[in-house]
Amino acid sequence: MTEESKTEAPDDLRQETAEAAPEVAEQDRVAALEAELAEAKSATLYARAEAQNLLRRAQKEAEDARNYAATGFARDILSVADNLGRALAAIPEELREDDKMKGLIIGLEATGRELDSVFARHGISKISALGEALDPNRHQAMMEMPSADAEPGTIVQEIQSGYMIRDRLLRPALVGVAKKPD
Repeated sequence: MTEESKTEAPDDLRQETAEAAPEVAEQDRVAALEAELAEAKSATLYARAEAQNLLRRAQKEAEDARNYAATGFARDILSVADNLGRALAAIPEELREDDKMKGLIIGLEATGRELDSVFARHGISKISALGEALDPNRHQAMMEMPSADAEPGTIVQEIQSGYMIRDRLLRPALVGVAKKPD
């Protein structure tokens, strides 16, 4: 090889590399842009999902606020309902038949029915207890009573009525539960 051929070969190689370089650079650039696009799409999907979750959470919180807004007031008014019930239960039978007291008693009973009606309109319902098995999610056992008639764990006495507001416990029923006789 002559001196000339030695110098030409690297020039040809440089020329081929220079011609191929724009293609390689363009491919690298396209690959980088595609990776950026995929990352941007992924970030957009995550942001959209997070926005939907936030919207669902806000809607659930607003619905709960509407459904359970009266919870504090309802707990307070339950003592009024309890006292009215105790007052009606304490009236002796001879006074119930007395003409002078009949109007008062009828008025108190009507007030009790109206209170129950208002509770029902606002999703407040009484928990049934007597004769049912003890459910710690709805009943609070205050005592055990020996009983041959009822299965152990069955509610045989209701000390205080329990209430639900829609599907949540407002106040547990205070109950006496049967146990095996000694």
